[in-house]
Amino acid sequence: MIQRIFRRKTDFAVDSSHNLQRVLGVKDLTLFGIAAIIGGGIFSSIGKACATGGPAVIWLFILSAIACGFAALSYAEFASRIPVSGSAYTYAYATFGELFAWVIGWALLMEYSIGNIYIAFSWSGYFNHLLEVIGLHIPSWLSIDYSTAHRVYNQYSNNPLISSLLTFDYSKSQFIDYLNGHAADLHATTDEIHALKAWLTCPRIAGLNIVFDAPAIFINAIITILVYRGIKESRNASNLMVYIKLLVVILIIAVGAFYIDMENYTPFMPNGFEGVMAGVSGVFFTYIGFDAVSTLAEESKNPQRDLPKGMFYSLIICTVLYILISLVLTGMAPFELLNVDDPLAFVLGYKSIHWLEYFVSVSAIVAMASVLLVFQMGQPRIWMTMSRDGLLPPAFARIHPKFKTPSFATIITGLVVGIPILFTDENFVLDFTSIGTIFAFILVCGGVLLLPPRDEKNELIAEKRFKLIYVDAKLGFPIVIALIVLIVLWLFPNYFSSIIECLFAGSLSFTQITHLLFWLLQILLLILSWKKSLNLIPMLGITTCSFLLTGMTLENWKWFGIWFTIGLIFYFSYGFRKSKLA
Repeated sequence: MIQRIFRRKTDFAVDSSHNLQRVLGVKDLTLFGIAAIIGGGIFSSIGKACATGGPAVIWLFILSAIACGFAALSYAEFASRIPVSGSAYTYAYATFGELFAWVIGWALLMEYSIGNIYIAFSWSGYFNHLLEVIGLHIPSWLSIDYSTAHRVYNQYSNNPLISSLLTFDYSKSQFIDYLNGHAADLHATTDEIHALKAWLTCPRIAGLNIVFDAPAIFINAIITILVYRGIKESRNASNLMVYIKLLVVILIIAVGAFYIDMENYTPFMPNGFEGVMAGVSGVFFTYIGFDAVSTLAEESKNPQRDLPKGMFYSLIICTVLYILISLVLTGMAPFELLNVDDPLAFVLGYKSIHWLEYFVSVSAIVAMASVLLVFQMGQPRIWMTMSRDGLLPPAFARIHPKFKTPSFATIITGLVVGIPILFTDENFVLDFTSIGTIFAFILVCGGVLLLPPRDEKNELIAEKRFKLIYVDAKLGFPIVIALIVLIVLWLFPNYFSSIIECLFAGSLSFTQITHLLFWLLQILLLILSWKKSLNLIPMLGITTCSFLLTGMTLENWKWFGIWFTIGLIFYFSYGFRKSKLA
């Protein structure tokens, strides 16, 4: 049985009946990457990261970019050798075997589909804000998720002001007027008052409160229809949206630079390095889109040449923009004020730049729609590839005869995103998404170490393909680790001693446990680098990505473990028996 679950796939030929349209060039792939990277992160989750890390959050952006850069090199090596859809799933199947491939495919479901739930919620927030600016209002119970409304109501249900309110048979308008008039007495935020309004004024069917985020449901349906109709339509829409949001981000950086207060940069690292790392979920979430480019291999004109370029160009452009925008945000407003859902619009309002604030609200709607589009394209193509391998039912590999898209998989992706919108909230899915993606990146980097040497004689000389340079890790990796240790001792003299003292005292915190595991992994990699002729680049990818995992909370790991267990149940109940390699 052990041999069967680790069986590897070696033939990646695609049946001609399953062919997709090859219409994407380097520019299209770069813009798709930018579309996926610049969206919910820069318009939403970046605020929470700035609030915990302060101006020093730029170091987390740089660290995340370095980790993604090493991962991108590994992705590019795989893409040049295996130019088919499937992203990290396909690469794991070729190196680690079937079980790991399934785990990666299951983790990518967290990245694309579940990540899109967060983007849909963020899109809804900006959409509702825009409607309010022009004088239109959606009922509260149609503009917030059930989970948040229920949680806030439970939080305030024992408050005398709320409990007394429930004893009267008020109309909906009277409920709203009462809450507006007593907001200060409740000590509730604007968002909490909105949630209370939703719960207290919503219709009820059979005792069930009907509360859901209608705009989030709406945008998911529109994007699903667009992706279903074809890659050309999706490409044109995505490219237009990318141009708009690049213009907006550059405009904010240029205008905001004149409103920076240098005093806001002191202290630069207000909560220490632990505070910087606390924002890892929000920051890394901003980068996870670059690997969506690799799912478009079968729709690229020359995937072995163009996919690596598309990934690198998009990653470099977005990293520069992220560092600049984080410096502008923390310079325009005190970092502790940035823990909001719309940080860009907030700082512009804080500095009374209202003309640009309204423009940002409109552009955020466009920006996050483009992210939804790219992720909604990526997930069906991963499922299509898994179905071809027999790990999912054949329907997932079905190609629409007219539109040439994975039609059934696209519809299911729309449902997987749309249904949880009814009962989850954005904070949960944000943390849930990042941990799965980092895990996938680590396995991709590890997979490159297992690839056989290239057969240069059989590769077409005329065809320009990406080739990962080889750097011997036998000497290079120990030098890098030694430098990291010296830097840590210089910046945090008590770092190692505190971990050792707490270890022997049996009082390790969860954060210290994750750091201890990180260093044990580095010791293992040091041994492997000395015994085998491994490439330094993917090893550095493993190191940087695994360090980012130390910023995840115990709650993140708990839910990841539950998700991982559910995935194994699915695999052994279907994929293990139906695999084409069985």
